[in-house]
Amino acid sequence: MTEKLGELYELTFDEEQIIRLDSWLSTKLSLSRSHIKKLIEQDHILVNGVTQKAGYRLQMADKISAIVPKKNLYELEPQNIPIDIVFEDEELAIVNKPKGLVVHPGPGNCKGTLVNALLFHLDNLSSEGEAYRPGIVHRLDKDTSGLMVIAKTNETYRYLTGQFKLRLIHRHYVALVHGAMVEDEGIIEQPIGRHVKDRKKMAIINDGRWAKTEYQVQEKFNKYSLILCKLVTGRMHQIRVHFASIHHPLVGDEIYGFRRNNLGAKSQLLHSCYLAFNHPLGGFVEFISDPDFRFMQIVQKARLIV
Repeated sequence: MTEKLGELYELTFDEEQIIRLDSWLSTKLSLSRSHIKKLIEQDHILVNGVTQKAGYRLQMADKISAIVPKKNLYELEPQNIPIDIVFEDEELAIVNKPKGLVVHPGPGNCKGTLVNALLFHLDNLSSEGEAYRPGIVHRLDKDTSGLMVIAKTNETYRYLTGQFKLRLIHRHYVALVHGAMVEDEGIIEQPIGRHVKDRKKMAIINDGRWAKTEYQVQEKFNKYSLILCKLVTGRMHQIRVHFASIHHPLVGDEIYGFRRNNLGAKSQLLHSCYLAFNHPLGGFVEFISDPDFRFMQIVQKARLIV
């Protein structure tokens, strides 16, 4: 397993002064602190067998193990995977990602991703950003469906990432949540960061990054609610974490909600239904996508439950 992922380093901290984990490893491995931070977030670095934050203060005799992926870990192969290209011009493309499709390669998912499909279907993709995710300026979870914008040129990649940072790209999602919401609309504003114990999960934590979600109830059923969500920020798992925090987790979300549901949903009911922004060549563009048949079939079941 280690040989496939990359080179394994096993180190022992034996210095008297207190040093941050990322700073010390940056020197030892001759890697940038940002690179070290990404490895930590990907669970490639452990201290005494457990994950720690980049700012963890190393103590005498701490055991550090680090796997540094090989540069050729992600061999990007074009694959003829059917995808719905909603719009395309020389600068960008809008795709309607299906549920179950991983956006970009990673350990365990080197093929069969949206990136592999884009390499086959599009004539060009931006080469800026990380090498294993050409053209990708934002992402959707594997089991979240809907609209994504793809950068075809480096100039457009820089433009779109800038628009995301300035929060000028409008993103709306439709979600089915547990429980009949009391308020017809509202704002959830809670900081989000990595879960203290499970680094693959996110959580509401005081020192997390500011996160804000606006919502409107589209339909209210006896035991469920159909919600339209507007992302003001775009944190990882934001909608899922925010609605779980107010005791209305998404139907089918086994990570932040309930392991079982009586609607037959096997993953979160979340769909990116609206995407709008100023096109890099000028003019305001907007795109709309309806949830798929399976999503609406489950919504219909929710309507009928008493």
